Amino acid sequence: MEKEICTISITTNWLADEYTFYENNTIKRVYDKNSMSSNHTEWLEPKQISKQNKDKLIRNCPEECKEKVMLVLDYP
Repeated sequence: MEKEICTISITTNWLADEYTFYENNTIKRVYDKNSMSSNHTEWLEPKQISKQNKDKLIRNCPEECKEKVMLVLDYP
């Protein structure tokens, strides 16, 4: 298993939405579709994440991880 960089939550209201970044440039998302359908997992490529969500992820990212996460996300 690759080493984890960090996990960032961009949860809104009561629905979970967390992204975990790994050093091999993979991204795992765990989210709730609705209150009856929770903890879905998907593996994403940076291009599959909207600019709006990338902005939220960078805003919520711990300062010590920001540079690595920006590289994984291919953020401006």
